[in-house]
Amino acid sequence: MTSPLISEALPTVLVVDDEVRSQDAMRRTLDEDFTVFTASSAEEARGLLLRQPVSVILCDQRMPGMTGVTFLKEVREQWPETVRIVISGYTDSEDIIAGINEAGIYQYILKPWAPDHLLDSVRNAVEAQTLQRQTSRLDLELRTSNRVLRQRTATQMAQARSSFGFDRIVRAPGSPLDLVCAMAERTARYDIPVLVLGESGTGKELLARAIHYASPRLTAPFVVENCAAIPDSLLESELFGHKRGAFTGAYEDHPGLFQRASGGTVFLDEIGETSPAFQVKLLRVLQEGEVRPVGGARPVPVDVRVIAATHRQLEQRVRDGLFREDLYYRIAGITITMPPLRERVADIPPIAHQLVLDVAAELGHPGATLPDEALACLVAYPWPGNIRELRNEIARALALHDGTRLDAAAFSSRVLQGRASGSADDLTAAIPQSGTLGERLDVIEAMLLRETLLRHRWNKTRAAQELGLSRVGLRSKMQRFGLDKP
Repeated sequence: MTSPLISEALPTVLVVDDEVRSQDAMRRTLDEDFTVFTASSAEEARGLLLRQPVSVILCDQRMPGMTGVTFLKEVREQWPETVRIVISGYTDSEDIIAGINEAGIYQYILKPWAPDHLLDSVRNAVEAQTLQRQTSRLDLELRTSNRVLRQRTATQMAQARSSFGFDRIVRAPGSPLDLVCAMAERTARYDIPVLVLGESGTGKELLARAIHYASPRLTAPFVVENCAAIPDSLLESELFGHKRGAFTGAYEDHPGLFQRASGGTVFLDEIGETSPAFQVKLLRVLQEGEVRPVGGARPVPVDVRVIAATHRQLEQRVRDGLFREDLYYRIAGITITMPPLRERVADIPPIAHQLVLDVAAELGHPGATLPDEALACLVAYPWPGNIRELRNEIARALALHDGTRLDAAAFSSRVLQGRASGSADDLTAAIPQSGTLGERLDVIEAMLLRETLLRHRWNKTRAAQELGLSRVGLRSKMQRFGLDKP
């Protein structure tokens, strides 16, 4: 018997044949795809099986001492998972029937065998064994599936509620968001449509997700669609689905988001950007509780809760004839407004610290910190883009800054200057509209001094050099304009 080095990646095959030339021929055919063992008798093969698991046995039928079928009958009793194949030069029907009935033979291969046929037969036998094992494992799992699945579902739901709950909406104690979240949490219990208003980047989707996971629908899907991101024709197909052949490129039936979210929540972001034609179709879906796929002949019932959001003033758009009044009242069962970041300045520090942790981990800069000096710059800026702009600013600073301490100098000039952009209009808006020329120039001078000091991290020597002042002159101007390091 020969025993090659065993490769864990290859299935094992045992060739049992009293002729060495037959053993060698089968080894050469199989050894690229399998780990091949050989034995010259049933006794030798039995000893190997006691030491080594084998996937497939190729056994010659006519051997001295014991026939192949007799040996494989023993194998069936002791190693039932091993797939058994008989190779014989005889076509006696009694041998074939005995092999099938007594030894559970997988296949009967006649001599002379073709290499490709032998290789395919062994590959199929290994695949059959793999499928058999998978079936047995699934049968075992199914016996305890209800209990296991209940445990898994409960664990996943607890994790989801923890990750997306109202407590995960970062805010300071006493924040205006406390009232918003309290109202949303009470609303979540009831199957009422919700309209979330607020500027772009205020966290409307975050609030919608928290409502879903606090609702009785939390075990069903939460799906999101940005209505402003795609044209009406594609939006209808995406939300309501389409049938094969409904339009060019519709090669198969496509269930829409309303069908996929059945039992759960659909979040329609920027609903104020939809056209009147689409609004008519959406209104019908909400009224009838059914969707008609594009190209479909029959409507499909759906059960979803709709949470819509927009940065537009929908009431004004209704008055202007840009948004259907009946649809507005259909989606605005309860209206919740997310305040912009400039109206909740106290929330900026905890949000900024959390964003530094999150973004630093994403960019591979763990341990980044936000000192008070840098935080003061963030608090002083009005953030017209709200939390999304704040996140982008922090990501930019972390990407361009070396070290873990995120100093104020890492921020863009508009943040350091405390205004939304560096345009001439913004600079003009910052200058008082009344007063003498000297008073107005003092405002500009104080602004430039503060921005320069922040960039140089309040290093007076460097700031004085850039501005062409002496340290004494700079200190005098700082005292005059009340510029103290935060």
